[in-house]
Amino acid sequence: MKQLTVDIKAKGLIFDLDGTIADTMPVHFSVYRDILKDYGVDFTWEIFGTLAGIPAVGTFERINQLYGLNIQAEEMGHFKEAEYEKRMHLIRPLDPVVEIIHTWHGRLPMAVGTGGYSRLAWKTLEIIGLSHLFSILVSAEDVTQHKPHPETFLQCALLMGVEPSFCQVFEDGVLGMQAAEAAGMMAVNITEYL
Repeated sequence: MKQLTVDIKAKGLIFDLDGTIADTMPVHFSVYRDILKDYGVDFTWEIFGTLAGIPAVGTFERINQLYGLNIQAEEMGHFKEAEYEKRMHLIRPLDPVVEIIHTWHGRLPMAVGTGGYSRLAWKTLEIIGLSHLFSILVSAEDVTQHKPHPETFLQCALLMGVEPSFCQVFEDGVLGMQAAEAAGMMAVNITEYL
């Protein structure tokens, strides 16, 4: 297995949360899958993967388009997050990324840039024992444009006081990788290291 490393040019590190720091994606997927069964949708892991990084309300908007449904996205997005919270105890850390966080904490500024909601993001970090290592977290509520738009990561860079070109982003999603590249940052797809 390849070793996950920090680029020698990096002056700040930005981490996606779901699927990057914490193995939350199977938990999110199981909730979406259970909800969509009631609508007669066989929601697949492949389709779910294309929606990674989009907040729950936006995900249901996309699901409506993909499957020709008329789900109330706002209402169902909040319901989905409540159901997810009931299963959060199943979350596990992703060790190669956690190792980078522990190694570089206090040496380089670090931030979390997530498409998730702030309260649940902090709870995730708490569950896996990392909340004390971050003071900067940019969530879905903190930006107007979500991944693949670069706003989330650019806001992280601003709060860290690091020029975007010197930020290294650790991501697992296609939209997140696109956002990092659009921000002019060094992007690492962590799925190649798991």
